[in-house]
Amino acid sequence: MSIHPILQIEGLSLAAKSKETLVNNVSFSLGKGESLGLVGESGSGKSLTLRAILGLLPRGVTQTGGMIKSGASSAMVFQDPRGALDPLCPVVNQLAEVVYYRQQVNRKASRIIALELLERLGLPDSLKRSDRYPSQLSGGQCQRVVIAMALACKPGILLCDEPTTALDVTVQRQIIDTITDLQHELGFAMVFVTHNLAIAANLCSRLYVMKAGRIVEHGDTLDLLQNPTDPYTQMLIDSVLPVPELEGSGA
Repeated sequence: MSIHPILQIEGLSLAAKSKETLVNNVSFSLGKGESLGLVGESGSGKSLTLRAILGLLPRGVTQTGGMIKSGASSAMVFQDPRGALDPLCPVVNQLAEVVYYRQQVNRKASRIIALELLERLGLPDSLKRSDRYPSQLSGGQCQRVVIAMALACKPGILLCDEPTTALDVTVQRQIIDTITDLQHELGFAMVFVTHNLAIAANLCSRLYVMKAGRIVEHGDTLDLLQNPTDPYTQMLIDSVLPVPELEGSGA
């Protein structure tokens, strides 16, 4: 447990209307600037836990127990970047709107901040001259826009819900490096949800393994990967495909 956590979850339980338990007695804490990974297969309760932190539970899912205590603002990067963007609004305009409302600056300043964010995230300079719709960008570019929108909220905690799942492995590596660099620069804490232990190991100092709504194992990343105690964790380790290194990345 973190000594001075900015996020504390104790005994979180979530259930469906059918009374089926979806998340069962989950507890963890997050320190300032720390990275924590929630790993497990689809349906293990990872994404629901993340949504509970943000207060965005799906219809029909309710919190039936436990406590969530946060001392910092949160923003979320969703799994499907195209689904998270308005297809009818150009991306610079979308990001500028977020900046305008969340940072409370004027329209001109919001556009300047939006373009600076997009440049920092490696989007093409041509967006300064000609805005584009999400359908005119690649999946990796759309995911960078979604990350920019989350960062425009100036969060103390960045919640990432499998943000690289829909991307090819080379773009995955680029997005991971981008998030890592931004965290070092901006100092936000992060909860990163993924089914891929290789990705979590690249990003997170601590890992929590979830199965069927429960935490079955947790610990420092290196210790957990080298000395797993639960067979489910070992299965996840055995199924890992390494994330490729980019030439000259230095990673």
